Amino acid sequence: MPKISSDTLWDVAAAEVRNRENRTGEEDAEEDAHFPTESTVFLMGSKAGGKTTILLRFLDRDEAPKPTLALEYTFGRRARGHNTPKDIAHLWELGGGISLSDLVQIPITADNISALSVVLVLDLSKPNALWETMERLLESARSQVEKVCASLQKTGESRSGKQPSQNRVSRVLHKDYPDRELINPFPVSLLIIGSKFDIFQFTSSKSETTVSKARSFVNQLAFGTERPKSISTDPSKPLVIPAGLDSLSQIGPPVTSDVDIGTLHAKNPLDLWKKVFERVFPPESIKERKELKDPAKDPQYSEPLIDSMRAQKDQELEQYKREQAKSWKNVALDPKI
Repeated sequence: MPKISSDTLWDVAAAEVRNRENRTGEEDAEEDAHFPTESTVFLMGSKAGGKTTILLRFLDRDEAPKPTLALEYTFGRRARGHNTPKDIAHLWELGGGISLSDLVQIPITADNISALSVVLVLDLSKPNALWETMERLLESARSQVEKVCASLQKTGESRSGKQPSQNRVSRVLHKDYPDRELINPFPVSLLIIGSKFDIFQFTSSKSETTVSKARSFVNQLAFGTERPKSISTDPSKPLVIPAGLDSLSQIGPPVTSDVDIGTLHAKNPLDLWKKVFERVFPPESIKERKELKDPAKDPQYSEPLIDSMRAQKDQELEQYKREQAKSWKNVALDPKI
């Protein structure tokens, strides 16, 4: 007769825990290969800067891009081989430029922080808004990442089981990196894309070469494919610079005949570049930004029928306000009341 096991459920569970603790990394990797992975890619950047176009090309969707309303979600799947589960990439896109930067708290959470990447798309055809867009959005995203990591450090690890303090950027900026003491690396993987260079020539939907390169970089963030090896530092051509392969000394100081660099008081090389950039391309005024903050007045969300009805209702509201103002004025002047 077969021997009947007398182990209780707790004995079986304890044995399984001991077995997992004794596994080697190779065994874990072999087991993980049979399970799908999940990653999150968060796209943000200039308003109407081409984020949706880049996303659609990444997903192989042949359709015309539509304006992004606030924050939108989609996903992509990719099989690693035959008879293997498909890896999943959760894709978030933030619309509205810097006006909706508070929404970064939705796609950046404790559930996905260990597998999160950020893609910042900057419209090169609008240089006056470029630097502030970059600073404001990266600051909002960094603040949210640090907030999530701080909360996770109290519990010791992320919900996916990975240490929240594990900084993937630190593997790029090695201890001998020349600018290690001058820069503050972004806490998660970051890809910056300059869009609409077709006006000059760069990442545009009209250039298959540049779109293919952008897609390769996004694919690497989403599914962990091999990092693109191409690099281009020729300023007369589209720049392609993987993380860690440039330095402030290679970039050098700003070259301009319009600004006397010696008169600028900068804290570091990046600050110097900012001051020169904003001298050449003055930032947009606060008044202009406030006028465009109302989506109802934004040209990219134009809907003729709805807009005409809205205009009629606005007129009716103004008329009502004027009538009410007159009636309250008469009441205030009535001595009998």
